[in-house]
Amino acid sequence: MKTAAEYEASLRELNLNVYQFGKKVENVVDDPIIRPSMNAVAATYDCAHKPEYEDLMTATSHITGKKINRFTHIHQSTEDLVKKTKMCRLLGSLTGCCFQRCVGMDAMNALSMTTFDIDAKYGTEYNKRFLAYLEFVQENDLVCDGAMTDPKGDRGLPPHKQADPDMFLHVVEEREDGIVVRGAKAHQTGAVNSHEIIIMPTISMREEDKDYAISFALPSDAEGITYIMGRQSCDTRKLEEGNIDRGNVLFGGHEALVVFDDVFVPWDRIFMYKEWDFAGQLVEQFASYHRQSYACKAGVGDVLIGATQTIAEFNGAQKASHVKDKIIEMNHLNETLFCGSVACAAEGHKEKSGTYLVNTLLANVCKQNVTRFPYEISRLAQDIAGGLMVTLPSEDDYRSPEVGKWVKKYFKGNDEVDTEDRMRMLRLIENLTLGTAAVGYLTESMHGAGSPQAQRIMISRQVNLKQKQKVAKRLCGITKDDE
Repeated sequence: MKTAAEYEASLRELNLNVYQFGKKVENVVDDPIIRPSMNAVAATYDCAHKPEYEDLMTATSHITGKKINRFTHIHQSTEDLVKKTKMCRLLGSLTGCCFQRCVGMDAMNALSMTTFDIDAKYGTEYNKRFLAYLEFVQENDLVCDGAMTDPKGDRGLPPHKQADPDMFLHVVEEREDGIVVRGAKAHQTGAVNSHEIIIMPTISMREEDKDYAISFALPSDAEGITYIMGRQSCDTRKLEEGNIDRGNVLFGGHEALVVFDDVFVPWDRIFMYKEWDFAGQLVEQFASYHRQSYACKAGVGDVLIGATQTIAEFNGAQKASHVKDKIIEMNHLNETLFCGSVACAAEGHKEKSGTYLVNTLLANVCKQNVTRFPYEISRLAQDIAGGLMVTLPSEDDYRSPEVGKWVKKYFKGNDEVDTEDRMRMLRLIENLTLGTAAVGYLTESMHGAGSPQAQRIMISRQVNLKQKQKVAKRLCGITKDDE
């Protein structure tokens, strides 16, 4: 297993083609806007070497029997699934942001099942290829970017009817030694911190869309791949000299548009090729795992609740009954998020491939809560923090020889607390609810792993309403047969 230092060194060996603010990024690892996100991924390596986290952060490979980082593991039991949930919460609480490795883990677990099922139907060897790839990932302790979301173009049209066929990543050429693909994947969390990129289809497909029903893996610096960094609210604060206004001074996240401009993929890296009838299965299995992964939001919620309690004390308002009640509500909502992830893990089951899959109904219930509760937790945090969270002068003003004395004087709360500490806590709350971390804590909670309606559709499909009607009728004395 890599150390955090070895992980950073491995990123320096990559030759990524990355653009930010219209310019090519020559040093991705040390770029001040990108660097905090790399620190968050490095934490997944660091924690795996700490004895107090070893049980959650590591697992035993079912292929080699070796000790591996859990982010490269294929779940072999419901205990594995529960440990994944706890690991996600732990890392969310340690970093206060997205730590970016869940999506690759979830992609690999989904592929371990879908490739097995495709082989069973068509006599292909996708699962053999995938297991060889998985062993490579485990042996080298790699970060994999699981890339599913296509730009989609006109949402009312399937892939093959788009005015621009590149709105969904697709095959443009078949060769003796592989294929050539073109298109893009959007919203890719942690893309430039990854060693590998795993491509999956983004929707269920029909036979007419078979050229879009592809899954494969490539090195993140493969020829023809370009990364265009997404903006985040307050992102350029990371370019400023001080660190107070960043809020989170250690960690962060990033997203990117990943463009595939006629990229070659060798056959041994392809895990689905035009098996359109399995695209929907791969999407649903990946989404179910990723909806479980949002236990990380409970971890970030732990940070926000801790910040809110602290700022209440810094403001001298911690004894107010309404403040106490609001913090109780924040904890109630946060623990409910965690409960959903634990429940779908504990109720998981073994698939034919041997991989354990979460209870998909409960995973969708978990994610449906995630689309709502962080927003309410954030609203309560802002309520308690007060308006100063968004009207606070800059760190430069605080340190100014001319006006700094007034910033220190008039923004002091509890007399036992330094004004700077109060400013730092307010900036952390701003960061989580409005700034760079709000990308992961709020908007990603809404749209990541599928927007809210996607979960509602899955819940409607999987809840057995007929059985609920049957038990209701029996208890109230309706005995006639209701077909």
